[in-house]
Amino acid sequence: MKRLFVVLIMAGVATLMSAQPSKRRVTTSNAIATQANANASTGSGTDRASLMFPTKQAMPDDVVWRRDVYRELDLTKDENAPLYYPVEPQGRQVNLFTYIFQLMMTNRIQAYRYNPDGKENFEAINKLPAKELLDKYEIHFEEKAGKYTVDNSDVPSSEVTRYYIKESVYLDQRTANFSTKITALCPILMRSENDFGGEIVPQPLFWVNYDELAPWLAKLPIMASNYNNASNMTADDYFAMNRYNGKIYQTNNLQGRALANYCTTDSAMIKEQKKIEKEISDFEESLWGHMSPEDSIKAARQDSIRLAKEGTKAIKKKTTTARRTNNRATSSVKAAKTKTSSAPSGGTARVSARRQRR
Repeated sequence: MKRLFVVLIMAGVATLMSAQPSKRRVTTSNAIATQANANASTGSGTDRASLMFPTKQAMPDDVVWRRDVYRELDLTKDENAPLYYPVEPQGRQVNLFTYIFQLMMTNRIQAYRYNPDGKENFEAINKLPAKELLDKYEIHFEEKAGKYTVDNSDVPSSEVTRYYIKESVYLDQRTANFSTKITALCPILMRSENDFGGEIVPQPLFWVNYDELAPWLAKLPIMASNYNNASNMTADDYFAMNRYNGKIYQTNNLQGRALANYCTTDSAMIKEQKKIEKEISDFEESLWGHMSPEDSIKAARQDSIRLAKEGTKAIKKKTTTARRTNNRATSSVKAAKTKTSSAPSGGTARVSARRQRR
């Protein structure tokens, strides 16, 4: 009887397992691979890297406020140096341009042409073939079976000392967050105009969609500090935390003009850059009800004056109270002295008695 009972239980378990849908029995790794293949077939640009290394959420299209600015990063500055070093690959450590170049040559990310207007355009018509880039900038390569291979020593990473980035500062009404997000990135080759030397001129290479690049940057470690060499972060963390330092050279405006088009002098350029930075910071301050620096100084001055007046009043009140106490004590002492002086010198009071008239 016991044996029959055990057999029935085993048969029931087998029936339940066979009845479970096949999709629910797919392992996590298989699910990731299936999703990656599906995305690759649809051309969405999302691959396994984006599934295994999630990054910051994409900016919604219907935000209530947004300001797009373009910045130029100079990699010779300490704040931006983590993107430049090591210039030559050292083992598994490479700089940002070498990493992006390798991803582009292996078709993991797509590069887009840099148009004369300087604006990014991620449409299919602007896709930049690898062969076109290699020929234009005379980068040595080897071709095998239709694939191009470039040795790390031939990658012009030492000449890429600047970047253009586009960042969007926006207010997300759903989460009430005021955020800054990088949306596009462009490496700039600093090279002379001819082979005989001459002036070094910036040559923007291509635009890259940051959302497509971010999952790969989450795998690229960079040094975060000059003082603590054990302090590391990923390149995506570096951009997400806005650790870079760059000057604004263009904004999205009604006229579609860069700052250089209407700022004719260096002082005018600096003034306009500070003005744009202040407009963004003022909006954030007013959003949360914070006071401007001038208002903060004025309020602090008023508070100090009020506290000084209150302190003066407290001192005056304390002084007046002390005087009253001293006056009362003085009056008590005088009264006591008066009573003492009216008593006889013998120390006993004289008693006078009148005779009663008969």
